[in-house]
Amino acid sequence: MVRPGPVAAWLGDDSAGRAAPVVDPPEPPPGPVLAALNGTAPMPDKAGLTKALGKLVTDGGIGGRTSVVVRDVASGNVLYANGGEIPTVPASTMKLVTAATVLSTRGPAYRIPTRVVAGPGPGEVILVGGGDPTLGANAKSFYPGAARLDRLAAATKKALGGTKPTKVWYDSSLYSGPVYEPGWDSDIPTGGFGGASTALTIDGARKSPTEEANHYSERSSKPDLAAAQAFAKALGVSGTPAPAPKGSVPADPATPSPTGTTNPGATNPGDELARVESPPMVRLVEFMLVDSDNVVAEALAKQVALAKGKPASYAGARAAMTAALGELGVPTDGLVLADGSGLSRTDRLTAQAQTELIALAASGKRPELTELFAGIPVAAWSGTLEDRFGNTATRKAAAGVVRAKTGTLTGNHAMAGTVTTADGRLLAFSILTDGVTAGSDTARDHLDKIAAALANCGCDE
Repeated sequence: MVRPGPVAAWLGDDSAGRAAPVVDPPEPPPGPVLAALNGTAPMPDKAGLTKALGKLVTDGGIGGRTSVVVRDVASGNVLYANGGEIPTVPASTMKLVTAATVLSTRGPAYRIPTRVVAGPGPGEVILVGGGDPTLGANAKSFYPGAARLDRLAAATKKALGGTKPTKVWYDSSLYSGPVYEPGWDSDIPTGGFGGASTALTIDGARKSPTEEANHYSERSSKPDLAAAQAFAKALGVSGTPAPAPKGSVPADPATPSPTGTTNPGATNPGDELARVESPPMVRLVEFMLVDSDNVVAEALAKQVALAKGKPASYAGARAAMTAALGELGVPTDGLVLADGSGLSRTDRLTAQAQTELIALAASGKRPELTELFAGIPVAAWSGTLEDRFGNTATRKAAAGVVRAKTGTLTGNHAMAGTVTTADGRLLAFSILTDGVTAGSDTARDHLDKIAAALANCGCDE
């Protein structure tokens, strides 16, 4: 698919009027992954599509229930539905909702700041978290192009002028409420799938940000303290950082005070000394979707809350994301958006609503939503679909033409995205399962076969 939209502007610098942040050179925009669509391709016949899917959906042999909706992107028409109105645990396909709502509220160009302001005493500084989950300590950061604490430290020293830094405080008060969503399985905090959600963190809360760590990695139970310790080390300050005194950090203004980095030596308490900014939101969405990064997902859900004037908490994100979906025209009846990652057992989506959102994003009617496809895995090629479609027939049918987000929790397997039919027609689809008793490999093969059947479909009756 050719990626429409003002990509160059979204990947550019959006910092006019702000104190100069320390940022890496902008990354070049990625090229197209899939070929352009055939605009005259015939739409599958409903009866033919029902015949093609038939027993694949209803007699998959995995136990439980399989809900499927297939929608034509160009017309928006539903071509096939089986249980599409039933609210179901979506697992990680919830991240498609997170992607769409953060892109529609924050915008693709938005960058999340991490700031340093002057502390209460001479040489004292406060590291202020803005919710950037990709912030790194140095050049060995896990996320490519991430903002870095070593550069923030260098800018802070410059702003302090001749004043030697003496103490590091840290502030992660932007987030409120529990750091883990109550509906998460008990092993998630320790199993390497997710981490504590705090406004200040480095490398997605990973303890060891190696290339092999991906999102299955041991996480820090106190990511804000770990980030502050890394900053203190870069600044050359000994001693353990402490939480900032309440009320010592002013809100981030739309136009930061000109003291900042433009007036070295200004150290009135609360003055901004330096800042770094994350990669643009479109890039953060890509990080979240390609490898199903749960920590990034929770951070982006809270950005939706902040954009909508809600508390940056799980409850605030739930209200904000639901409102944002409604503003996009997606029905929200029966939906429960408990978190941004899909780890929560209390999440509920319908295949009907999910395909409506995907079709809207793929239609190009909302160009900012189209950008989520930069991160959605491609069958037999990238991300969580790289090693899927192991059967020769399904792999041949799906490779390069199925583009989808997957999801897996015990008893729930899901896949949702787009597929180009044999005739070149673009379809949006959602497959949600519940009460699955078969093993994971069997369940995933079941979903793969349904998606491959859509790819093979000319489906004229």
